[in-house]
Amino acid sequence: MSETIILGWEEWVSAPGLGLPALKAKVDTGARTSALHASVIEPFGPPDAPQVRFLIQPDPDNPGLEITCSAPVTDRRNVTSSNGETELRFVIQTELQIGDRRWPVEMTLTNRDQMAYRMLLGRTSITEGMQVDPNSSFVQPELSFDLYKAIPRKRPTKRPLRIALLTREPDNYSSKRLIEAAEARGHVIETIDTTRCYMRIGGVAPEIHYDGKVLPRFDAVIPRIGASVTSYGMAVLRQFKGTGAYCLNSADAIGRSRDKLLAHQILSQAQIRMPVTAFAASPKDTKDLVGLAGGTPLVVKLLESTQGRGVVLAETRKAGESLIDAFRGLNASFLVQEFVAEAAGSDLRCFVVGGKVVGGIKRTAAEGEFRSNLHRGGSAKSVRLTKAERDVARRAARELGLQVAGVDILQSSDGPKVLEVNSSPGLQGIETATGKDIATMMIMHLEAQVRPLAQLREGGLRKPKSGKRLA
Repeated sequence: MSETIILGWEEWVSAPGLGLPALKAKVDTGARTSALHASVIEPFGPPDAPQVRFLIQPDPDNPGLEITCSAPVTDRRNVTSSNGETELRFVIQTELQIGDRRWPVEMTLTNRDQMAYRMLLGRTSITEGMQVDPNSSFVQPELSFDLYKAIPRKRPTKRPLRIALLTREPDNYSSKRLIEAAEARGHVIETIDTTRCYMRIGGVAPEIHYDGKVLPRFDAVIPRIGASVTSYGMAVLRQFKGTGAYCLNSADAIGRSRDKLLAHQILSQAQIRMPVTAFAASPKDTKDLVGLAGGTPLVVKLLESTQGRGVVLAETRKAGESLIDAFRGLNASFLVQEFVAEAAGSDLRCFVVGGKVVGGIKRTAAEGEFRSNLHRGGSAKSVRLTKAERDVARRAARELGLQVAGVDILQSSDGPKVLEVNSSPGLQGIETATGKDIATMMIMHLEAQVRPLAQLREGGLRKPKSGKRLA
């Protein structure tokens, strides 16, 4: 019978199979599953024998120390953290060593960048012959991060990214510019028709099929999903994310922005100013609905309208009530909104990339038209945005979770008001009016998010030929 070893609530451990000679682990019997810090998680290998590569910074105080690890994937599992958030994680099995004891451990991979401990040792990993003393720490022999000095280090290698441009319109201006910008920076970009994708859901490795073949793994996806296929496009985008691809805008963020009622509720909760908006399901509320929106003139807008379609101005109360009743008769989902007269048929389009406003234009409606959309014949000119306008644009994109957004703002008498947030903003108007290379800015932001794995060492496995901190 093996000797009983005592573990403190924190211990030094090593993971020889991953090439990690020293890690500080929190020993937590309250957690069922063990977890290991991992970023830039990259699945690879055949579907029947999937593996995963990932980057780890073993020393929380030295983010420059980066190690690349790889291991076979044994499962993918939903894990609920202590704060109640559920995350689908890769599960691997590797050997851990504490003192002289070495044993196999199953652990999930998750980003613990904000945690003081790069590993959490749960109760299922504490084997027979081990006891935990919650009042002690570092009972077993101590290690040191100096052990990593013996590992040869190289600079991370810049590599071209494989990018999927998810669009049904590969020949429009925005698609062509994104392709041009990506290729100019040395990346491989492929256009994929959203509606021609179909999915195999289940198993360890998610699959996306296209024209009878399984799509290869992409490093990143730029979603340009049309409004008519929003629901299916979001499902496809979630499947891409499941393969490990970075999505420039997430499916959830796109869904929030496309549902205008939900978007307005989110922005309102964040105290972002908007035109007064009203919504009701019952025809008995029509008269009161007009009053809630501030009377006439008012705007009636379909919840999933785009490019100005489904947006109608009612100049009188009678016209407003008739319009609302007509929309209800079509079983359409819509909202009623205050008409900001002082905007005089103009609005500002603020283009946000990665939390920064990279360009702004003023759009003015064509004569006899109140909608300023360029697709409706409106004109655009470059403008210098005020600090208040830039701030509200950044906040609106952030609250909806969008990395890239076109935030439309009305200049009202009491300050900027967010009219709408577009998750697939067109590039032609903003680039033509400002002369800025917005497409390249989007690709550069994508590059910053999809970090190439450091070429340090493939810890423990040969690469297949196929190619404020918390505790």
